[in-house]
Amino acid sequence: MKILIIAWLISAVSLLIVGHIIPGFEVQSFGSALIAAAVIGLINATIGLFLKIITIPLSILTFGIFLLVINALMLMFASSLLEGFTVTGFWAAFFGAIVLAVVNMLIRSLTGSE
Repeated sequence: MKILIIAWLISAVSLLIVGHIIPGFEVQSFGSALIAAAVIGLINATIGLFLKIITIPLSILTFGIFLLVINALMLMFASSLLEGFTVTGFWAAFFGAIVLAVVNMLIRSLTGSE
C-alpha cells in the first residue's frame, strides 16, 4: 500500500512539472494533479492496456513510437473528464507524454522507488 501511495504522489508531482514545461499542458493545483494521476492510472490500466494489446503489430512496426500516441490519447481523454487538468491538443499531449515518462523515471530513480 505504501508503494502505491508513493507512486501516486510521484505521478502527481511529475504532472505538475510537465505542466510547467509543456505549453498547452496545464495542471491547476496539487489536488488537481493527485486526481489526474489517479484517473490517468485507471485509464491506462483499462482502456490504455486494451489499446496497447490490440495495437501490438503497429507498435512493433513503429519500434514502439505508436505507444506514445496511445499515451497522448489517454492524457487527452483524462483531460476531457477532469477540471483542473487541461491538455489543449494532440501535440501538447504527445510531448507531454514524452516529458511525463522522462520526469517520472528521473524522480523514481532519484527517490529509489523504482
